[in-house]
Amino acid sequence: MDYNSMCPKYEAAAEMLGKKWTGLIIRVLLGGPKRFKDIKTQIPEISDRVLTERMKELEDYCVIQRNVYPEKPVRIEYILTEKGKELTPVITAIQTWSEKWMD
Repeated sequence: MDYNSMCPKYEAAAEMLGKKWTGLIIRVLLGGPKRFKDIKTQIPEISDRVLTERMKELEDYCVIQRNVYPEKPVRIEYILTEKGKELTPVITAIQTWSEKWMD
């Protein structure tokens, strides 16, 4: 791997994952399907507006899938796609690193 020049794909991935809250949202969804309010409960500092924006961005990247269940009331859940699940070792590595180095 050549670290002397920037790879456009790496740059795009770093841009996506580097946005504030995105990594936390993915980490929450590693625990399985969640409703909006459940994600918000686990990340209380995020505003509803920003959470909505990030969820839409992750959906556009095909990292998460939004499932609508026609119940009364309507139930909406978010789940990681296969593409999103493949971020598991990345999120795990960040968790491991943070436990070692972050005070």
